[in-house]
Amino acid sequence: MILTVTLNAAVDVTYQVDELVPHGSHRVLHTTERAGGKGVNVSRVLAALGHDTVVTGLVGGAAGEQFRAELRAAGLADQLLPIAGETRRTVTVASRADGDATVFNQAGPDVSRQEWDAFTALFTQLARDAEVVVLAGSLPPGLLSDSYAELTHLARAAGASTLLDTSGPALRDALSAAPDLVKPNAAELLEVTGCRDIPGAAGQLRAMGARAIVASQGPEGLSAYTVREIWQARPPELVWGNPTGAGDACVAALAVGMAEGSSWPDRLRDAVALSAAAVLAPIAGDFDADAYHRFQPDVILEQFHASGCH
Repeated sequence: MILTVTLNAAVDVTYQVDELVPHGSHRVLHTTERAGGKGVNVSRVLAALGHDTVVTGLVGGAAGEQFRAELRAAGLADQLLPIAGETRRTVTVASRADGDATVFNQAGPDVSRQEWDAFTALFTQLARDAEVVVLAGSLPPGLLSDSYAELTHLARAAGASTLLDTSGPALRDALSAAPDLVKPNAAELLEVTGCRDIPGAAGQLRAMGARAIVASQGPEGLSAYTVREIWQARPPELVWGNPTGAGDACVAALAVGMAEGSSWPDRLRDAVALSAAAVLAPIAGDFDADAYHRFQPDVILEQFHASGCH
């Protein structure tokens, strides 16, 4: 089982428009509302691929009830802890003209120490049945920046591997717990290390505790930095659409690779193909299955050497 953790859950509202024009008025072509957050999106992809997955995290208020109901409607198994605060909403405006998306994120509810203690107890139980734990997304107000470090330690003690996808202080402070795999993008690497050179920044994350790093580089694909190998993986063609779910699809593929013990080339081939296929889907958490299978055998893989950070 792959356990996904979404501490700052959200009801995701997506508006699709022909073209996003600043200061203009827009006709919305299509609207969706559904349970979201990075971990939830990862579980959606995992379930669509036929893998056993459980969603856990913190939800509260009327939006939290909507969140739970939507998960049930989607057939996703959940073990969510109720909290007093109101689950946040996010708004994504997806432009059909240029395939870009503009995202508005609320901060999320305050989480008390008592609620956090209750969650860590629940998490410890769930992690005992998991091969891989995915820790994804931002932290809600009230939680310390080392919260993912605490969960990483608990997961390891329960016998599960950890995959971390977060940013800023939450990423920096989790590295001391030595997560098995970290998946930042270029901006997140720069924020934590101050290094614009991706190989050099990845080397700094390794020195800070990460056991392996997969850096996402948008349309250029992925770079992987492991104990013995360095890989670049690129999609066979450029795709246009909604990029907001690409990173979550990538994480889902990497989590499957960790659970199955597949080789790094196979993991990266799946991750690039699945993330590109997710760009072609209108909503984060979905992917174009035909495109995924079409891209997979043609992903471009090569080994390369790291450079220093200057």
